[in-house]
Amino acid sequence: MMERSLPPAHDRVRAIRWRDDALELLDQRLLPGRIEYERLTRAAAVAQAIRDMVVRGAPAIGVSAAYGVVLAGRARHRENPQRWQGLIQADFAQLAAARPTAVNLSWALRRMATLIAGMANGDPTERLLTEARAIHQEDIAANRRMGELGATLLRAAPGAVLTHCNTGSLATGGYGTALGVIRAAFAADDIDRVYADETRPWLQGARLTAWELVQDGIPVTLLVDGAAAQLLRQGGVRWVIVGADRIAANGDVANKIGTYNLAILARHHEVRFMVVASAATIDMSLQNGAYIPIEQRAPEEVLSLAGQPIAAPGASAWNPAFDVTPHELVDVLVTERGVVWNPDAERLARLMAPTG
Repeated sequence: MMERSLPPAHDRVRAIRWRDDALELLDQRLLPGRIEYERLTRAAAVAQAIRDMVVRGAPAIGVSAAYGVVLAGRARHRENPQRWQGLIQADFAQLAAARPTAVNLSWALRRMATLIAGMANGDPTERLLTEARAIHQEDIAANRRMGELGATLLRAAPGAVLTHCNTGSLATGGYGTALGVIRAAFAADDIDRVYADETRPWLQGARLTAWELVQDGIPVTLLVDGAAAQLLRQGGVRWVIVGADRIAANGDVANKIGTYNLAILARHHEVRFMVVASAATIDMSLQNGAYIPIEQRAPEEVLSLAGQPIAAPGASAWNPAFDVTPHELVDVLVTERGVVWNPDAERLARLMAPTG
């Protein structure tokens, strides 16, 4: 098919940037009303920004944490050039605890720790920065590869798709996972409309996904999370496409709360369900999804909206940030390493086996 030309603003959104010896994070809590970057010079501030969801999305969290290690290494070396490698362990622990469900966080920290373990004395800043930048660029390249692979699957059944939360440039180093597939498929004329759940309680779909797609001229229709069943029942939606924060060795998927609902609805209505995530999101140390730690967040996020109370005084709230979708409900997993239909333990083991 003839490819549709995306507007010049396509893929210009970057939530993470290193500028003038500091990490700058686009404050996603303020979107779409304001575009402001937080400038961070300490690892503790990076951990707090991750915890407070200034930056969110598993890949973006991992990239941000890698830059946080750069800041930690610089500060600890200035504090004590002989003992900085021991002192930095406290910074690693603080970063690792910021949001435990996102496996990209621990993956990026392990990679930075491996580099540090092989270092001799001397200022580590430049070597750490080179590694953090490599992690950042590798994520963007992986996203583009996943976009290509996933888009080919939509050619047999073009039409509308439904997505949940935000999985685009804001949630990654750039381009996106599930939104990367959507961008690539739209460019190939295989998607005519994107439906986006608003994604309570932080409204990532309403505030972030809709904003990204509008920037790129991709038609987007927002719906409340509870309307997905009726939408799928009406027909026309060919695929549900989501990302992941952690995938267990058997293919069980932890993603933003509400993803499991969509997987059940998709199976009932015979709509294909696609998960798009980098290989770094697959945690082969966890046998199944029951072992994935699920972050519990503050009740106030459910009981209020934009700082305004919306619930009856005295009511409590249960606020898990993620749910786990059983692998039996996933039709296909798309990674930069390849496409896995009906993912299970055996297929993921082959996907993740060392090559070369």
